Amino acid sequence: MGHRTGLIVDFGGVLTTDVFASFRAFCDAEGIDPDAVRDRFLTDPEARALLERLETGRLREAEFEPRLAALLEVQSERLIDRLFGGMVLDEAMIAGVRAARAAGARTGLLSNSWSVRHYDRRLLAELFDATVISGEVGMRKPDPAIYALAAERLGLPPKACVFVDDLPGNLKPARALGMATVHHREAASTLAELEALLGYVLRPRP
Repeated sequence: MGHRTGLIVDFGGVLTTDVFASFRAFCDAEGIDPDAVRDRFLTDPEARALLERLETGRLREAEFEPRLAALLEVQSERLIDRLFGGMVLDEAMIAGVRAARAAGARTGLLSNSWSVRHYDRRLLAELFDATVISGEVGMRKPDPAIYALAAERLGLPPKACVFVDDLPGNLKPARALGMATVHHREAASTLAELEALLGYVLRPRP
């Protein structure tokens, strides 16, 4: 088939630096095992359930923080801000999405998150034609329905879209719907793949 016309991207870990690096920095600052947060979210059913409920809007931050803090044996005050405090925007990826939209691609955000306060809404309006945030729609990746909703909000069939995420498990449902997928590791390789899929120049040329 020809080039795709829609670009859907994750936020944390794609348009920002690595989420898990931020978790490790938090653990270092707290004096706990460097992988304690990652391991809890990956293997502890209670921590996973807390995160799922938070990301689907069924649990408030004020309820989530003390319960996760108890599992990690850390203080609960501003826990979410501390967990994600090491993340900063990836300017190369931001510029790439901006270039794709300027070139004519339809662009969308698909993010597992619970609160609009974690986003610069002016930046989102500049970068995206549509946004899907899990806490606002009551479902989260990897639920296939949330990918279909993102394509629908762009006004495109899934087969016209490319989806970018840093977690391989979040890519599988997108592929099943017919989306092209890119596993994001760093900006240069992701933008090179997107240039091939979309047919646009997304990086500055020397």
